[in-house]
Amino acid sequence: MQSANQSLFVRTLRREKSKSPPIWLMRQAGRYLPEYRKTREQAGSFLNLCFDPELATEVTLQPIRRYDFDAAIIFADILLIPYALGLNLRFETGEGPVLDPIRSLSAVEAFHGKNVLDVLSPVFETVVRTRRALPADKALIGFAGAPWTVATYMLSGGAMKDPAAWRRKTYEDEIFIQTLIDVLTDLTIEYLRAQANAGADALQIFDSWAGGLPEPVLDAVSVKPLTKICAALKKTHPHVPVILFPKGIGAATQAYAKIEGCAAVGVDYSLTPSWVRENLSPVTVVQGGLDPLLVAVGGPKLEAAVSEILLTYEDVPYVFNLGHGLTPDTPPEHVASLVKQVRGE
Repeated sequence: MQSANQSLFVRTLRREKSKSPPIWLMRQAGRYLPEYRKTREQAGSFLNLCFDPELATEVTLQPIRRYDFDAAIIFADILLIPYALGLNLRFETGEGPVLDPIRSLSAVEAFHGKNVLDVLSPVFETVVRTRRALPADKALIGFAGAPWTVATYMLSGGAMKDPAAWRRKTYEDEIFIQTLIDVLTDLTIEYLRAQANAGADALQIFDSWAGGLPEPVLDAVSVKPLTKICAALKKTHPHVPVILFPKGIGAATQAYAKIEGCAAVGVDYSLTPSWVRENLSPVTVVQGGLDPLLVAVGGPKLEAAVSEILLTYEDVPYVFNLGHGLTPDTPPEHVASLVKQVRGE
């Protein structure tokens, strides 16, 4: 199987410095691209697209063909583990993901021992196909949602509309919440290991709903589970770097940067590059930070922000990315301009 262990992206995650940083963007395969919309229509539904290896490989490769990014991220969704557990997951237009909510300890305990990898095998086939199709100098990133973020969708039956309700639940019914987190932690380890076995060169874990949690709760439902996942992956796949992206947690990102087995931390757009450079870069590789809305707007403001980031990280290993995903209204030509600026073209 083709490998990208010497790609610019992977070398950077190993703390090698380069003339210009590698670049990839969260949601680089998405609705802002006309070729993606065409393939999505061909699939018939979002889940069909996720579970069709041929079409999922196609949309994974589309932004590489168009922009020559240094890494592709496999096309899937953070809620495929709940789907594999048997929850009725669907994507409603204008509403996003909807699934059967989990509200009892007995429902969580019923997940013990379930084999989700068979259901998720099309994802691993997509990894195999994409890795074979990618040039050796391009890395392939596998990913999963963090246990806490996935749990919030399972508890809410969709996107979390009232974070306080589930924060309160961590106090009222700690055993219920912790059991769910533990189950998802073990399943996430299995899922990511399978992606690495299929050919993923790096792995990213998204904790999109980590923001707003008090330190003790954040530690219990996010930091400790991710520490366990990193340790497990390091044991079986020591050469596959892991990136952690906890969104909206501010200075608490330092705790994630110190996790053994964390090769890089993704930072959102709320942290200033100067603070990140001073507090995180000495500890680990930093990825991201640019507000995706600046890419949607384009022009001088985007150019100035990119220049500031490039200057801030010019003397340390850094992966250029956004502080969240590209928005559907982003003009593709703005992304092209961004890539050229990052590469000094």
